Amino acid sequence: MDETYIKVKGTWNYLYRAVDKDGDTINSMLSPKPGEAASKALFTKSIGSSGIREKVTIDKSGANLAGLNASNFQITILTLLGFSVMQIKIRQIKNQISEQYY
Repeated sequence: MDETYIKVKGTWNYLYRAVDKDGDTINSMLSPKPGEAASKALFTKSIGSSGIREKVTIDKSGANLAGLNASNFQITILTLLGFSVMQIKIRQIKNQISEQYY
């Protein structure tokens, strides 16, 4: 999972991407504002299209960590309701090149 600030049709937006371990984009999303809500929306979208992953590698972004923690909280609720769903392991590193969703 990574994010970058890009200009689209004259307007600056945040481009969020979920990338697998091979570097292929799983999902992407543009957001006019950064933060937990945008990060969580991309995680939810990615889970919907490719399933829950065992672990996610992110940079030191607080928004990405908050988005993943919110997703893990929802998984906890599902577990309490009797569904068998594993928590997503979160790995934070400095190096943005290594950000992967797998």
